[in-house]
Amino acid sequence: MKPEDFHLFDPLRFFLGDVPWSFLLETLLRGAFLYGLLLLAMRLMGKRMGAQLSRNEMAALVSLAAAIGVPIQAPDRGLVPPLCITLLIVLGQRYIAAQTLRSKKFEEVSQDDIAIMVEDGCLNLDKMREVVLPQERLFAQLRSSSIDQLGEVKRLYMEANGDFTLLRQEPPQPGLTLIPDWDEEYIQQQKKAPGTFACLRCGHLERNQSAEPNHACPRCQQNRWTTAVTSA
Repeated sequence: MKPEDFHLFDPLRFFLGDVPWSFLLETLLRGAFLYGLLLLAMRLMGKRMGAQLSRNEMAALVSLAAAIGVPIQAPDRGLVPPLCITLLIVLGQRYIAAQTLRSKKFEEVSQDDIAIMVEDGCLNLDKMREVVLPQERLFAQLRSSSIDQLGEVKRLYMEANGDFTLLRQEPPQPGLTLIPDWDEEYIQQQKKAPGTFACLRCGHLERNQSAEPNHACPRCQQNRWTTAVTSA
């Protein structure tokens, strides 16, 4: 737009910008595509991308920010296109919310489902790979709850929004230490469980062993063991 073509408070330019009305259809298609793309990308990047907010809500916020940001900064962009995208996102969110109430399957596909990360003191490695959760990240989460060995955990759930829910094992059982291997001083202070060894990969226990097992773990097929520790 040339300077001489600019007119203050021009209603057409103010609302639509320097584009034809047919451009509104493209804004709807762009909004739907980007919204779907964001949902797909966040779904593939794992649950922690949706912590606090659901993936759908976060994608909606990002899409709204992208839609609103450009016309605020550029005088040749109107307000009607971002309004169309906003309407699409709001209607899409309301539709998703309604469908999740009607269909459990739709809720699992759109919101994901609860997953068990730790079961009876053993790591669920398949689920950890599925949600892209490294072992050390999980251990850090447990340490933040004052857990220092896996035998204290009955269940650790990863909720649909990425939060964790911990159910403690009562009474605590022996298990794999959660202390980083470089903190040798603290590891030495932990009470050892005689004759019990834990798989370093998944936490599976081999009991009544006179020496460290020399076979692969039956759960994860790794052959790396350490003496289990106890909280008792």
